[in-house]
Amino acid sequence: MKVRIGVVGAGYLGTFHCDKYTHLEDAELVAIADNDEEKRKKAYDRFKVDTYADFKKLYGRVDAVSIVVPTISHYEVAGFFLKHGIPVLLEKPITDTVLHAKKLVAIAEKNNTAFQIGHLERFNSAIRTVKSMIHKPVFIEVHRLSPFTVRGTDVDVVRDLMIHDLDIILSLIQSDIVSIDAVGVPVLTDKIDIANARLKFKNGCVANVTASRVSTEKMRKIRLFQSDAYFSIDYGASKVNIVRIHDGPNPELDAQQLEISKEDSLLEEIKSFIHAVKTKGEPVVKGRDGLLALEIAFKILTKIERNLNIIGYEENINHSR
Repeated sequence: MKVRIGVVGAGYLGTFHCDKYTHLEDAELVAIADNDEEKRKKAYDRFKVDTYADFKKLYGRVDAVSIVVPTISHYEVAGFFLKHGIPVLLEKPITDTVLHAKKLVAIAEKNNTAFQIGHLERFNSAIRTVKSMIHKPVFIEVHRLSPFTVRGTDVDVVRDLMIHDLDIILSLIQSDIVSIDAVGVPVLTDKIDIANARLKFKNGCVANVTASRVSTEKMRKIRLFQSDAYFSIDYGASKVNIVRIHDGPNPELDAQQLEISKEDSLLEEIKSFIHAVKTKGEPVVKGRDGLLALEIAFKILTKIERNLNIIGYEENINHSR
């Protein structure tokens, strides 16, 4: 039986979600909701499914939903569906505040409802290929740079871009963070547009993470160093270079470039969501994963605001308990 899907949000990314569902044999796109009349018309013309101004009209018509709306609306929209036991794939960041994220996670767990967060890089073919080879990294360096676009500027660069890498790092390093140092500045918006954070983990690993949405070039790279190997991963090009250390009287370095088939990360993410819905299993990126990444993001932003002598992010942390 096909899973009946509704998509809330028919903008740039929401349209991609709609398109991916139409390519799956075990899912059927049946309805789209958006409060913008022009977007609804374009969605109907392209996908030929019912469209609604009120997302609540999807209730009773769908088995699961993708939610692709501005972050400020995540809590209201996702909360409605989760309270009714309808599985949700929610674009990142999970919500606008840590408190809202905690509430959504609690609702999903209480109702035993699949709740997946759209941290796309978990489904990147390069990451999926090398994840099993990575163990106990001692140093991680990440650069995520992007030219400026208006899309995504409803939040700062930490929650817009860096949060992808925070999620990847947290999934690889199963250890608590003991300290955070961070700097950042607004450039083209009134929010932080460039940020750098240094995270130190209890197990000794250090991660240095840089994100910018005002770069002249696009870059998505992560480098990981562990006792027996060095990994350089290019997310965008799906390329992986590995340098291994061979012990012995005369230690040698063996360089290798993996041939990786570039896959559609969004399609793989949506396939994974449908699988979780059909099997009633846990999603790969659970609501709690999204919550943890958001908590760390706000701690980074709190460090940045202290350096800039501004107030705002720290209140989110203090009021989330």
